[in-house]
Amino acid sequence: MRLGYVLLKRLQRERRRRRRRHALVPDESIASPEKRKGSCYQQDDSPRSSKKMRYSGPDLPEEMWQHIHSLMPMKDAARVACLSSAFLYSWRNRPKLSFSTETMGIVEGTTDFIRKIDRVMKKHSGIGVKALTIEFNGLFSTKARSYLERWLQIAVTPRIEELSLSMSKGKSYYDFPCSLLSDGSGSSIRLLDLYRCTFRPTAEIGCFQSLTRLHLEYVSITGDELGCVFSTSFALEWLKLRLCRHIKYMKLPCVLQRLTYVEVRGCSRLRVIENKAPNLHSLHIFYQPYHPIKLSFGESSLVKNLRIGYSSVLDHACAELPYIFPNLETLTIGLLGEMVNTPMVPNTFLLLKYLCITLSAVTLSPSYDYLSLVSFLDACPSLDTFIVDVSAKHPKNDSIFKNPSHLRQLPEQRHDNLRNVKITGFRSAKSLFELTYHILENTSVECLTLDTSFESFRCSPGKPGRCLQTSKDDPMEASKALFAIRTYIEGKVPSTVRLNVVEPCSRCHVMEPFTVESNSGNEMQ
Repeated sequence: MRLGYVLLKRLQRERRRRRRRHALVPDESIASPEKRKGSCYQQDDSPRSSKKMRYSGPDLPEEMWQHIHSLMPMKDAARVACLSSAFLYSWRNRPKLSFSTETMGIVEGTTDFIRKIDRVMKKHSGIGVKALTIEFNGLFSTKARSYLERWLQIAVTPRIEELSLSMSKGKSYYDFPCSLLSDGSGSSIRLLDLYRCTFRPTAEIGCFQSLTRLHLEYVSITGDELGCVFSTSFALEWLKLRLCRHIKYMKLPCVLQRLTYVEVRGCSRLRVIENKAPNLHSLHIFYQPYHPIKLSFGESSLVKNLRIGYSSVLDHACAELPYIFPNLETLTIGLLGEMVNTPMVPNTFLLLKYLCITLSAVTLSPSYDYLSLVSFLDACPSLDTFIVDVSAKHPKNDSIFKNPSHLRQLPEQRHDNLRNVKITGFRSAKSLFELTYHILENTSVECLTLDTSFESFRCSPGKPGRCLQTSKDDPMEASKALFAIRTYIEGKVPSTVRLNVVEPCSRCHVMEPFTVESNSGNEMQ
């Protein structure tokens, strides 16, 4: 915070100024009160003060200074408390405590990290803690367990609002003491964020009536135990479950009236998601490739935003999605091979305006026909934005250079609401060009972006780091795609369409120009 930083610097300058005065006037213990009149800092000469400075101006309410102090980073707040006794009380009652290798500075192993946190917690009164964050970052050990439980007993009171614990990566999990949340201590928590913990809540714990955000990652918890949390979480708005591999089913009860966002990622044993929360609008399901997940959402589902990433979400095909989620407006989907082979029924996503499809090289056949994606356009009469992310490799016999004169055309079907189209990972595959021609000829597209870059991570100008490529053949494939776009697409783009061609990063890659020579037919050199 800028104001806190300025305050710290002013305190430090004042301390240096007072030291210089003391050096110049050795017979005086300190400058006289008259000489101090212009300073907004006064010395506290009480026995407990250790000659710290009190802040005497500007004239702001004490609560305001305490609030400013609470917003400062941990290290700055501690320094200010050392320089000014006026902030020492605020430090001992600091409402937000955040401990990590970043906030605690340089630590020399687990013992030093524990010692620094314990020193702060012992001096803290325990009164008024509203947020506690502890990130061990590889420093959690058996020794830390007893300390952590004592810290939690100090901080977890009926006034705490945010609790975030991140244990170290490894096989051992921390058994979170759910008893701390009983007797009303859990009723004030608004955010609960646990990483690498065992969490065994029961109905006896009590009410999570204030809980609005729940994030569990690598947490050992069952569906029944999760249900104990849901049953009293009347204010829950946001739920994120990642790599919680003991959950086999998840039931979202109707008491979750405020729940709008649910994310499930890598919960490998999950089989059923049953939803009765009436206002759930966003559902994200990622990396569930091993077993189908049955989705039970009822006929009146209000889900408008759906993201499915490489998941066997449905028992059959993604063609069922329109019937499970009839009110979808945005859909982002990473398709598995068996799903993309099922054509979509026309006019089924009646409200869908944004569609992003990612085709993975892991699950997709190299000979996949990209022209078949037109069935998704037929299914979405209101579609405004269409994005295709291609990461699959293409066989040489599917190249546009082999036979550019014999291109397939589908029966004319207008898509007049489509305005923006983007194809990333664009290559010289013939069926990709057929898809592009269909879009140019049968839509009202205004902006067409063909992205030939291949970097999984793209660098930023002026910042360290280089782009990462996924294959040594990527530069040549991108060069072929650029040549093909200039040869076979640019001349066919209407004047009403803005064509954007994205090239690979010139800072990190040297692109060799690609040429096609006529030798016993069209051959790629």
